[in-house]
Amino acid sequence: MTSDFADALAAGPLVLDGGLSNQLEAAGHDLGDELWSARLLAEDPEAITRAHLAYFEAGADVAITSSYQATFEGFARRGVDGERAAELLALSVEAAREAARRARAGASGRRLWVAASAGPYGAMLADGSEYRGRYGLGAGELERFHRPRLEVLAAARPDVLALETVPDTDEAAALLRAVRGLGVPAWLSYTVAGDRTRAGQPLEEAFALAADADEVVAVGVNCCAPEDVTGAVETAVRVTGKPVVAYPNSGETWDPRAGVWRGRSRFTPRLVRRWQAAGARLTGGCCRVGPDVIRTIASPPSSP
Repeated sequence: MTSDFADALAAGPLVLDGGLSNQLEAAGHDLGDELWSARLLAEDPEAITRAHLAYFEAGADVAITSSYQATFEGFARRGVDGERAAELLALSVEAAREAARRARAGASGRRLWVAASAGPYGAMLADGSEYRGRYGLGAGELERFHRPRLEVLAAARPDVLALETVPDTDEAAALLRAVRGLGVPAWLSYTVAGDRTRAGQPLEEAFALAADADEVVAVGVNCCAPEDVTGAVETAVRVTGKPVVAYPNSGETWDPRAGVWRGRSRFTPRLVRRWQAAGARLTGGCCRVGPDVIRTIASPPSSP
């Protein structure tokens, strides 16, 4: 599949945004909810646009939408019917597109991109199971879960679909079937631990699933420790020959009992340059990586 985004990615590198949730929380929004940032699609979509804009103004070329945890099933639990849920999913793309319009107005028409997020089944469960995978569902059940949401997101015409934080090859295979025929390119990114998926499969096997998928214009990793990225990028390049995406979290650890983050950030511009040297064409951050960090990787280093 060819597209303007695929061409830009091949010519890259491009800079991705950081964690949308931490930017929203920094603006004073409480995201302690099963819908996470997707709740604001109904309550305050302008807040989402402003959060995207902060990353564009920091130098990001690509924004990932607030639809990671937005699903028909999750909205239904809150009493939102299917028609309204579809409107909110489409709104996630429009909110990011509006941020891009505002950013372009202040940056001489700079080209910016919108990636529609489709999180894993575990994100809908809101219990951390996307970091384990293997939900006890078959590939057909997972495909039926993902396809309706992907159809709505694709119809909103993002530049690319971000199939992200995928914990295992079972769900990856279902997602690859679910994006067929949608007419929008996609990237597939796993959450990993060391040289394996969160469910324990070797990354060689995981990336090989996407090697011949025409819809997939890039593969990679996200929401993992920064130190796990370089090896994964090298493996993805070797196995698929496709452009690679890399956007780990800060390296801090969430303490669910205390409700606080522990440790310190290990995300540095030097690491990002190492990922790019290994073959990453789209780099940014996930949880706890904010606009200030994105600004440092969007600006060229002052010295070698």
